[in-house]
Amino acid sequence: MRSQDAHAAVLTAAVALLEEVGYRGVTIEGVAKRANVAKSTIYRWWKSKPTLVMDAYRETVEQRMPAPDTGSLTGDLTAFVTELYRVGEHPLRVKALRGLMAEAQLDPDFEVPFREWVESRRLALGGLVKRGIERGELPVGTDADLAVDQVFGPFWYRLLVGHAPLDPADAPAHVAGLVQGWRGTS
Repeated sequence: MRSQDAHAAVLTAAVALLEEVGYRGVTIEGVAKRANVAKSTIYRWWKSKPTLVMDAYRETVEQRMPAPDTGSLTGDLTAFVTELYRVGEHPLRVKALRGLMAEAQLDPDFEVPFREWVESRRLALGGLVKRGIERGELPVGTDADLAVDQVFGPFWYRLLVGHAPLDPADAPAHVAGLVQGWRGTS
């Protein structure tokens, strides 16, 4: 197996196992077996299970949810949030994300790779907000970091608490309310 193929197989195996058995059930041995590579091959590229799992998940999520460019802030955010909420349609992904968040609170070795993954998603979303500011769709001075928090807040809260569904059909109304607030209009 070529090096590039082995690398891709390891990433695919890590995500598949994460979504099947949860973070705690993932082992380097299990990933190696699923990817048909030696454990030493995995350790050549990743120093630990946390870095492997979060690198694999970052790549997978970037493929599943690329940053949209519809030509408008509302269009971009609606597309992004719709896809974000689609996670609710995949119980194994919901379980995996809940497990990742819990692990980040409990395992200091996992916290850094998890936060790096979170930051990669924040940057993707923040880019949409900043582009909206540059196009004049939001006031100069809009706090892009706070805007990102306001988009991801309901997602994580609903995902973790489960008090309401993550329904993609809700995305347009959620985005409209957020954009209206950022613009300071009612």
